[in-house]
Amino acid sequence: MKLPFLILYFIVLICPKIILAQYKFSGYVDKKNWSGDIYLSLIEDYRKLSGVYPEQIIQKTVSDSMGYFSFSGDNLPLQNHMYRIHIEGCSENEKKPIHFNGFCPYSKEILFIANNTDTLTLPFSFDNEMFCKIVSNNEKSNAFIKVDSIIDEMRFAFASYRSETNRKINEKKWFTTLQRFVKNQNEPLTELYVYAFLSDKANNLYAHYLEDLKQNTYYDNLLERLQKKYPNSTYTKQYETELASDKFIISSKDVSYKNWWLWIVLACAIALNIFQFLNYRKKINASHSSEKNLTQQEQKVLDLILDDKTNKEIASTMFVSISTIKTHINNLYKKLEVSSRDEVKSLYIKK
Repeated sequence: MKLPFLILYFIVLICPKIILAQYKFSGYVDKKNWSGDIYLSLIEDYRKLSGVYPEQIIQKTVSDSMGYFSFSGDNLPLQNHMYRIHIEGCSENEKKPIHFNGFCPYSKEILFIANNTDTLTLPFSFDNEMFCKIVSNNEKSNAFIKVDSIIDEMRFAFASYRSETNRKINEKKWFTTLQRFVKNQNEPLTELYVYAFLSDKANNLYAHYLEDLKQNTYYDNLLERLQKKYPNSTYTKQYETELASDKFIISSKDVSYKNWWLWIVLACAIALNIFQFLNYRKKINASHSSEKNLTQQEQKVLDLILDDKTNKEIASTMFVSISTIKTHINNLYKKLEVSSRDEVKSLYIKK
């Protein structure tokens, strides 16, 4: 009977996390400025990374007299997920109107990656700031903080010179820098964190993101990495849906652009037809006006031409010579501003 107990004892010593499967997230808050409730949230919608969303909250606690707080349990997913710890400085009466759309101006938060077996602490930083440093046995936990430092550098680069040229140069540079950095982290959730920032419709970078999506295979490759590591997660499903939607947007714009040129060609064709029609009407009107100036003999010649009579037949009908008929026809051509029988016939519809 002792052998099984010994085996169990050594298993517990070697891999206690597997047996206990318990997380612990702890840290300190500045009691002088922050004395409200502290919340732990599980983020399954990466479009709601920052803010206060009651539906995301899974635990609530308060700090002790030294500002220390702790969350623990065994109810978190075994895979890495996105989490947020935040503290609020507003009263219960203020929460409903202030927290509209998840925004709270009186809150302090920190985002991180963790799972059900992680131990994570949030100590004060060197300048005694809270929620600025993460110490964890999960090397992915502080990835968001690293990304934020790069984004801060990017914002500084954009602000240095606010010209359009500087903006275009920096957009391409920082898109590449951020994507390369997070890809090397070997954690698709970190890539999603950057993607949520770059593809935010309220972000000035959104237009560049759509252009980048047309030619950069990074986004399709990210989907493959998510499907491989988190095949059934809400993150993967959300990203797949958004990526398809954004691709539809850019393809629709391309189609609209092509259709625009088709409309231009069609408009030109219609304009040309209208011009030709008006020109034709002008000739008709001119011919009818000239017709009033025809002599009686020229009018008879015109009628016989419209009856498809030859010069010989016209001369016989009018009892004159062929040379006289030719003279009448030349005078007729000049007055109608034409040069052939076909042009004469095109001006008239026999009544």
